[in-house]
Amino acid sequence: MSWILLIVAGIFEVLFAFCLGKAKTTINNEMYLWYLGFFISLVVSMGLLVKATQTLPIGTAYAVWTGIGAVGTVLVGIFIFKEPVTFLRVFFIVTLICSIVGLKAVSH
Repeated sequence: MSWILLIVAGIFEVLFAFCLGKAKTTINNEMYLWYLGFFISLVVSMGLLVKATQTLPIGTAYAVWTGIGAVGTVLVGIFIFKEPVTFLRVFFIVTLICSIVGLKAVSH
């Protein structure tokens, strides 16, 4: 169950980065709604991370959480914000995913 909470926490980390990206491209009330989404996503993500670390090792949980957030945010940047796709970006995303899977595999 803790791994599921951690994955959901990572998804909310991607969501708060997405909201931050949208907030910088909007103005007036819409911008404030995106910032509200950012803060809500941030609180949910942190809360789930705290819950997951009650049974998972903190080093592993934090590394997996940030890894999910990093990979997800790069993918959001590529697919939604039309950031460039280069060989090196894809290469390092793949190595990061392998590291996340490896950390989960060696955790007890």
